[in-house]
Amino acid sequence: MNRRHTISFMHALEGIGYAIRTQPNFVIHLLISLVVIAVGWWLQITGAEWLLVAVVIAFGLVIEMLNTSIEAVVDLVTDEIKPLAKIAKDCASGAMLVYALGASVVGLLIFLPKLWLFF
Repeated sequence: MNRRHTISFMHALEGIGYAIRTQPNFVIHLLISLVVIAVGWWLQITGAEWLLVAVVIAFGLVIEMLNTSIEAVVDLVTDEIKPLAKIAKDCASGAMLVYALGASVVGLLIFLPKLWLFF
C-alpha cells in the first residue's frame, strides 16, 4: 500500500469515527448489529443467513453515513430553509427508513422461525 492509499484509508477511518462520535443513529445501528450477531450466534444461523445478516448490517451502516454526508453537504451549501435542501435531506432520511423496514423484514424471516422453534 503506497502513501496515497494509506492517507485515503486514514480519511475513511476518520469518517467512520465522525459517524460514531456525532451520529446517535449510527451508534444505535452498531449496537443493534451487535445484538443481531449475538442472537445469530446463539441460534446457530446458517452460512447463507450469516451472509444476508452481514450484507444487511454493512448496507445499513453505509446508508447511515451517506445520509450524514448528504445532510452535511446541504448544510454547507445553505443555512436557509429551501425546498430543494429539504427534499435532499428528507430523501436521504427516507432512504434510511426504507432500509430499516427492509432490514426488519430480513431479520424477521431469518430469526422468527428459529425463535418460534426455540420457545
